[in-house]
Amino acid sequence: MSAGTAPGGTAWRLEIYDELGSTSDYCIAQAGQGAEAGLAVMARRQTSGRGSRGRDWQDPGGNLAFSVLLRPAGVDGAVGLWPFVAGLAFHGAILPWIDDPALLRLKWPNDLLLAGRKTAGILIESGSDATGRWLVIGFGANLRAVPSIAGRALACVADYGTAPEPELVARGICAELDRWQAVWRDRGFDVLRTAWLERAHPVGTRLVVRGESGQLEGSFVGLDAQGMLLLRCAEGVKRISTGEILLLDRDAAGASGGTGT
Repeated sequence: MSAGTAPGGTAWRLEIYDELGSTSDYCIAQAGQGAEAGLAVMARRQTSGRGSRGRDWQDPGGNLAFSVLLRPAGVDGAVGLWPFVAGLAFHGAILPWIDDPALLRLKWPNDLLLAGRKTAGILIESGSDATGRWLVIGFGANLRAVPSIAGRALACVADYGTAPEPELVARGICAELDRWQAVWRDRGFDVLRTAWLERAHPVGTRLVVRGESGQLEGSFVGLDAQGMLLLRCAEGVKRISTGEILLLDRDAAGASGGTGT
């Protein structure tokens, strides 16, 4: 177990465990006991990790399983915009370890791709208790190894650069979270949106959006002022608030699944 503080930002308290069921579940449990914002939890091995849409996450070891507890208020309370803060922070923490920075891209709303294949994902959960609202952000990344999951195109950092120690990435995420929260508070979401788009798959990328009512195919136009995905379909531009996104371009096809917290 170790501790750390980011000067001028959140009073981060980094706890490192050899094994946990889920770093996010641990943070949620601590929130229920009144833990303050800034709790950051990393597990060297995670036995019950989970990804988006209820998927299990297989942990082959040597990868990142990391979650943080925050208690947002004011502008920070806009939970729907946190995927952009978290995504930018995650991108910034992984980028130094990639040989070709152009290969690392954000995919709406919660994924990181390497050469079109998923290498990292984010899971955001929120709630409230007697001490107020809480937000738990889980970060999972394939650093050294890729889990074997049939039908999914996955990548790890080691394939495209140098696999860092998970603790270095965890500390980098904390620092980057402070950085992008400050940008959000001081300069507004438009600046975040611009920064996110600069790091995302290009405008014009062909996408499929799968939702409860079926699926839509079109090309990526950008993000609206609320962070919704804009998709140009045969019927015109549609605003997408939720859904599973698949990239249809050859180098990015099948880039969903594979990381969790």
